[in-house]
Amino acid sequence: MATSAVGSTADRLSELRIHGDDDWTTAAPSGLRENLSLLSAQQVELAKILLENGQSHFFEHWSNPGVDDDQKRAFFDQVTRLNSSYPGGLTSYIKTARELLADSKAGKNPYDGFTPSVPSGEVLTFGDDTFVQYEEAGVQEARKAAFVLVAGGLGERLGYNGIKVALPSESTTGTCFLQHYIEYILALQDASCRLTRGEGPTEIPLAIMTSDDTHLRTVNLLESNSYFGMKPAQIKLLKQEKVACLDDNDARLAVDPQNKYKIQTKPHGHGDVHSLLYSSGLLKEWHDSGRKWVLFFQDTNGLLFKAIPAALGVSATNEYHVNSLAVPRKAKEAIGGITRLTHQDGRTMIINVEYNQLDPLLRGSGHPEGDVNSETGYSPFPGNINQLIFEIGPYMEELSKTGGAIKEFVNPKYKDSTKTAFKSSTRLECMMQDYPKTLPPSARVGFTMMESWFAYAPVKNNPEDAAKVPKGNPYHSATSGEMAIYRANSLILRKAGVKVDDPIRHVFNGQEVEVWPRIVWKPKWGLTFSSIRSKISGNCSISQKSTMVINGQNIYLEDLCLDGALVILAVDSAEVKVGGSVNNSGWILDDVDYKDTSLPEEVRIRGFKVNRAETLEKTYNEAGKFVLKP
Repeated sequence: MATSAVGSTADRLSELRIHGDDDWTTAAPSGLRENLSLLSAQQVELAKILLENGQSHFFEHWSNPGVDDDQKRAFFDQVTRLNSSYPGGLTSYIKTARELLADSKAGKNPYDGFTPSVPSGEVLTFGDDTFVQYEEAGVQEARKAAFVLVAGGLGERLGYNGIKVALPSESTTGTCFLQHYIEYILALQDASCRLTRGEGPTEIPLAIMTSDDTHLRTVNLLESNSYFGMKPAQIKLLKQEKVACLDDNDARLAVDPQNKYKIQTKPHGHGDVHSLLYSSGLLKEWHDSGRKWVLFFQDTNGLLFKAIPAALGVSATNEYHVNSLAVPRKAKEAIGGITRLTHQDGRTMIINVEYNQLDPLLRGSGHPEGDVNSETGYSPFPGNINQLIFEIGPYMEELSKTGGAIKEFVNPKYKDSTKTAFKSSTRLECMMQDYPKTLPPSARVGFTMMESWFAYAPVKNNPEDAAKVPKGNPYHSATSGEMAIYRANSLILRKAGVKVDDPIRHVFNGQEVEVWPRIVWKPKWGLTFSSIRSKISGNCSISQKSTMVINGQNIYLEDLCLDGALVILAVDSAEVKVGGSVNNSGWILDDVDYKDTSLPEEVRIRGFKVNRAETLEKTYNEAGKFVLKP
């Protein structure tokens, strides 16, 4: 036994010639040499990669064989994952890290030599003829689309300990974000199939990028709710791996403070979605089955899908390879601006430039005022909301060159001005919206800008942080996100001819918000503006205190006067006309304190709970034509 162990160690030593160096006494630390008999041939290769890239420190404190052997093997299991999940492996990661850390230490500006200008794109006004035409074009294209939800985050920053997609988007129905998104995709699928009558695919797939933190909980949320009406095969989960942390400017990988046999890791950023789609083969599968579009979206924007049909229509009509959804942004507002950058050497690209980089970039290129509002009252640079539409053919072609690797950045926190040591370990990061940085000048990159009130209301701040937001700036909290849904639905009904009362102002959790009537409908009822408009006639009115829930495809409002709470549920084969006067005590929003631990987190973070005092509720479970006229 002893002889074979010695023999296998000698074999591994011979395999481990570093840079052609046969002298192992200098090339390999004793901690590794003494443990070589534990390693497989593949693990020896990984050890070689680490040593060739200056990572011998991992083995300096390894115990003798027979002690902690399982942990040593687990170390190489982790190295295997880190090496295989990054395009080009650890060698590429460390090389890129050294280059970016050197640039960071030197204070190099990634935009040196570039001049910013406003790119071309479509600016849409909700409800006008152009908007309606784009919506219809988008619904026609939808069956050729695939959706990608980037959902790697927990809700801790919100004061919610679950996964963010499990958070209710609003309290009236309690529909969580994931259900809300899936119901919109299914409504798009049905509407698109009806319009196009049998051309192309009939099911719209959804990929969800998860992380170690969210993967199992996302699976449980889907399985315990029967996938919210989707077929299980329509949904694919892609789990994102973390990347190695960096301890210094030489890109020495950090040892986990809790375990000397482990590399410290942190999230790489949502830019990983591109390499996951490529390496999993999912993108090829979609392309081969006749898909034309991939739509990327993030986890807690309850308004987003109101903007999707028109934005997809813009992509199809203008033949955009990349289309970024955008909203008007105030100058210097903390949201990136979509910018055309032209280099002195003639290169151009249209990308998101972070707000703290856009202003100095403008000042340094002949705009002494920097980022300022135009006569419209907004910056001329559209605000990026990280919802992207790619044409799948050019996207696949680009990823076949890059393997899905996205231009990265590093953001070390230095101990002092010498920039020689970090306060804590850092890592490379990437963002999905940086994909266009590698595109050729011939790529058709544009944007679709829509008003914020119906396209953008992210939920990302906890009540304490939201209450500190300067007056006039968006709170981006669970409170403001929910109120934005009611505001959007109220304004859409106004545009469709309903007399909707003005809101009142109220303070919840230290945030002053507009409280509109609590109007909510399922996507199959109101997928597009033209479909909503077709279901409203006569003189309809809704008071500020009212709540209305519409859950059914063929529910029509005719001369309805609502002052209270009305809930209508109907199967698709039931046609229901709702009119007359509905008067009752309705549903009341009772204030709650976010510090009140007797209430669930999802209630506390809003600052109110719904008191369902009195409701007119009707359910229609059978096919037929019905009239509800109290």
